[in-house]
Amino acid sequence: MQPADNRGRATGAEDGHMDERDADEVNYFTDRSLMDDPYPYFDHLRAACPVRREPHHGVFMVTGHEEVAAILADPATFSSCNALSGPFPGFPVPLEGDDVSELIEAHRGQLPMHGELTTMDPPTHTAHRALVARLFTPRSLSATEPFMRRLAHRLIDGFAGRGSCELISDFSGPYALLSICALLGVPESDHQAFVEEMLNPDRGILGGNTRAAMPADPFGFLHGRFKAYIEERLAEPRDDVMTTLATTPFPDGSTPDIMAAVRLASVLFIAGIDTTAGLIATAFQVLGHHGDLQALLRDDPARIPGFIEETLRLDGSVKGTFRLSRTSKEVGGVEIPAGSTTMLLVSAANRDPRKFENPAEFRIDRPSVRQHLAFGRGIHVCVGAALARAETRVAIEALLARLGPITIPQPAPGPAGPRRSRYVPTYITRNLRRIDLEFDPNETGT
Repeated sequence: MQPADNRGRATGAEDGHMDERDADEVNYFTDRSLMDDPYPYFDHLRAACPVRREPHHGVFMVTGHEEVAAILADPATFSSCNALSGPFPGFPVPLEGDDVSELIEAHRGQLPMHGELTTMDPPTHTAHRALVARLFTPRSLSATEPFMRRLAHRLIDGFAGRGSCELISDFSGPYALLSICALLGVPESDHQAFVEEMLNPDRGILGGNTRAAMPADPFGFLHGRFKAYIEERLAEPRDDVMTTLATTPFPDGSTPDIMAAVRLASVLFIAGIDTTAGLIATAFQVLGHHGDLQALLRDDPARIPGFIEETLRLDGSVKGTFRLSRTSKEVGGVEIPAGSTTMLLVSAANRDPRKFENPAEFRIDRPSVRQHLAFGRGIHVCVGAALARAETRVAIEALLARLGPITIPQPAPGPAGPRRSRYVPTYITRNLRRIDLEFDPNETGT
């Protein structure tokens, strides 16, 4: 994932709109001014055409709900080989011809993150997906929820008496990380090592790190740890998720090798942290500005799941993902040639007025809200969606039960600039850098 830099600034969007000239000048992949609010740009693209080729990298930007859903549902035409890299660094050879499927398969191994579930296509994806789907069962989630609840209250204990917290570092980051640790069966004696490595402010996965600040192999720590755990489970099976991952055969009866299981555990681990931590932060950005919603959810916690779905729709943690077209295909009245990179902007699709009435408004009772695409759709729909929903629900329940009325303090005065951007500067995810909350320490519960 390539970070944005500070070249260029979108103009004309101060009123929530963007004219044609401004939109054509904007380079979505490098313009930092889109980090805090990309939605005027998305709205402009969608209004012009729900499938539109941007001029800087030749990427087809797909912003319509129907069009994004159609591409997600068509893996035979649109390969996921570039799902995490898009136009960077580009395909290793020219993609020429009416069908580039053979070229994709011949050079797939040269693409970034080529061995991860997100970038696999059938039939490889089908086999690996069947394996990991067995990890996120109602039974495993039910078994993990008591740990999540204890963890949430333990973390709240650390700041409840202060009357303030920085939600991501004090709560949602370690909460999301340790919850996935518990689900995957990481021994509690190793939890602190995971916190220190994965939430390290200089090289961790949260906090707005740029690619240059990340280690050369961001999976190195995880691969080492999970390899040791899986070898232990093969030698001494247990009744846990890690043993299931290590010993369950693929649908064809073959057994995954150790490194295949290690890679699956690692990508599930990474995917389950920043997006869930970001979702919790975004939920409290909404609640911090709307005391009426806080009161509603405190009085009726059964409304929390609906609140989470509307938060996902309005401002989910994933802006988009990429696909590479094997053959030419018309989508939304636009011909996408073979060999083209498309960006499926799910954040834009979730605000498509053709699908959702008054899409920029937060409506806790919005009908059909779960038709949002925040977790994707089709064969690559997020395998951990149920876990993310459960984690977020437990977190909101605990924070609202323990803390009095929550507010967001006004930011300190100072000039705008890259260091004051509220969001991590990437073009795939949308996560707050930090969110400060205040509450009355005399009104905290136990």
